[in-house]
Amino acid sequence: MFAGKTWWITGASSGIGAALAKALAKNGAKLILSGRNVDALNAAAKSVETETLVLPFEATAYGRIPALVEQAWNWSGRVDGLVNNAGISQRSLAIDTVFEVYEKIISIDLLAPIALTQALLPRMAAAGGGDIVGISSVAGIAGSPLRSAYSAAKAGLISYSDSVRAETSHLGIRVLVVAPGSVKTNVSKNALDANAATRGVSDSAIDNGMDVDVAAAAIVESLRKGDRELILAEGVELEVARLRRADPNKLFDLMAQLVAGGYAKRLGAES
Repeated sequence: MFAGKTWWITGASSGIGAALAKALAKNGAKLILSGRNVDALNAAAKSVETETLVLPFEATAYGRIPALVEQAWNWSGRVDGLVNNAGISQRSLAIDTVFEVYEKIISIDLLAPIALTQALLPRMAAAGGGDIVGISSVAGIAGSPLRSAYSAAKAGLISYSDSVRAETSHLGIRVLVVAPGSVKTNVSKNALDANAATRGVSDSAIDNGMDVDVAAAAIVESLRKGDRELILAEGVELEVARLRRADPNKLFDLMAQLVAGGYAKRLGAES
């Protein structure tokens, strides 16, 4: 399902996006790589042995999306797979957080993938189908402390993806939602603080998280199997996702105890 197919990845300059580009290329896919950092995208393109199109754009430049979809589609005659991976996280208590944080994160993490998917979906359906991957988060399954904006956006992405799957599976569209826990990327370093500034430092959970190549391999395997959801987490984070569905009251109590026990202060000390 990958050889000779064209896959479009947003947020492809680093982290899960860059690792997934390598994994798909190894399986014979052609790649369209998007993000803001042109130099990093070019480096990612040079690191894979396949045909690539570097298509940089700002995720929230919604007005450009129809033309970008046209360019992407015409490059190889179609787009077989779209990975909505671009995003930004948060590290701040809701009570301290300015509204700008919510505007930025929801624009990038939810409205941007919706805008791109909406523009591509009719073409993909008319061409007989394809794959859409939404990179959400365990924080989208269970609202997490210090991530109220991020959790809201990622929860929205899950629900949007579920709706699209229900509406288009008969048209040959396959939708996979990926909910990572801690993966070793720059997500924490690039996260917004309470005042919408870039945090600038990582945290121990991310630094000790899953290797990006392991995460990418798991995503490729889920695509191969036709999975519709992949909870890409281990240990406590996997249990959080399980409890949200099996015993939500227990989870809510545990989350409240976590914050009351100084979780936010400990994370703040790391910065």
